[in-house]
Amino acid sequence: MTQLLVIFSVFSFMGLIWLHVVSRSENEELATRRSALAAGIVPIFFLLLAFLPLPVWIPSGVVLMILLGGLAMLVPTGKPGGFEDSCVSERLDERTIMFSRAALEPGTDNFDAYYKEFPQHRESDERFRRLPGLMAPESGKYEPLSFAAAGASFETVEQLVNLVEGEPAAKKIEISPAEASAFIAGWMKKLGVHSSGVTVLKDEHLYTKKGRGPSWGQPVERRHRFAIAFSVEMDHRQMGTAPEGPTLMESAEQYLHAGTVATQVAVFIRRLGWQAEAHIDANYKVICPLVAKDAGLGEIGRMGLLMTPELGPRVRLGVITTDLPLNTNEPCFDPAILHFCSICKKCAQVCPPGAIPQGERDVIAGSKRWQLNSEACFTYWCAMGTDCGQCMRVCPYSHPDTLLHNLVRRGLSHSLLFRHFALKMDDLLYGRTPKPMQPNSWLPKRT
Repeated sequence: MTQLLVIFSVFSFMGLIWLHVVSRSENEELATRRSALAAGIVPIFFLLLAFLPLPVWIPSGVVLMILLGGLAMLVPTGKPGGFEDSCVSERLDERTIMFSRAALEPGTDNFDAYYKEFPQHRESDERFRRLPGLMAPESGKYEPLSFAAAGASFETVEQLVNLVEGEPAAKKIEISPAEASAFIAGWMKKLGVHSSGVTVLKDEHLYTKKGRGPSWGQPVERRHRFAIAFSVEMDHRQMGTAPEGPTLMESAEQYLHAGTVATQVAVFIRRLGWQAEAHIDANYKVICPLVAKDAGLGEIGRMGLLMTPELGPRVRLGVITTDLPLNTNEPCFDPAILHFCSICKKCAQVCPPGAIPQGERDVIAGSKRWQLNSEACFTYWCAMGTDCGQCMRVCPYSHPDTLLHNLVRRGLSHSLLFRHFALKMDDLLYGRTPKPMQPNSWLPKRT
């Protein structure tokens, strides 16, 4: 028993030092301090059990509980029951989303037409219109450099609009679905894409009507057979500063990154003689999370965002629709993620306007899901001037894509007991409502 406790002491020290080094490298100040404290206490606890003159049942009981608890969490429990797939059956009008409503200009025909058709939105929309708005100098989180950098990214995205669709080359290059799929996936990886997949394009992936741009109010029709969905990573450190300016800056930068990749791939496919259209910021005809879920990229979680297996919601999405024949991926239905979201609730508790629900999923617009209060969320954005991002910052799935965190994610996918244990450990290390990180040294600090 003494030897076993000494082994426990050594391995606990090594594991906690590893956790300390990882936390320090990730600039997690609270986890750095707490892991260092634990590295000084836990190994000594095991040594005291080993060498103090205690009744034999005490150290034996501790060892037995640790071994049985560890084994219980290693045993796969299968997929949790009680979670239905969120199969969408009703389409969404893009005019009703907050970005489209914010783009309406008082006194225009579109403004009057919208509120005549949706008078129930007028009161809530007037509230956010009275606030400074995104990137506004009068907003609560204004900082000139990061806000200007975000604006530069959004302005650059707008320059891609003329390339999102166009006529394909006259000569069509015949290529097998397997070869085309492998080439596009490999090339996008080279372009900085984190994950990608292909699905058959469905009517429910598309908006019913356009809500932004010159084609406002026009019907959206399904013109292509396939959709390529992909994710790009948002930097952990910059998203960790949420809701400060660096978060908005990173968000805008990855909208640009996703837009550039989607546009490049769409142009490439058209050069092969096949139709293709890129769906990028402010020029979407598809609902990207729905396409990405059906392309196997992840599950839609409590905060209404796509939860990817390696990065959680800390991604931006892009989509290309095309008639180029491609091999498709299996849709994602991950009840383990849904179960973890049902017990975690950190995003809901940290959300300043309380826009993320804390209850169970409801049937909304034909699918069972959590419903974000988009009016409350967007109104907070307009007050602060940033797109907040605090829900992404605190999500346990948002930790970096590293060995330590991937081992935890593997446990989350296999064991119900591990999901409960990992949540408690995440709260203990990082805090239930963790504070924002300090920005990188080259980024300005808001005064």
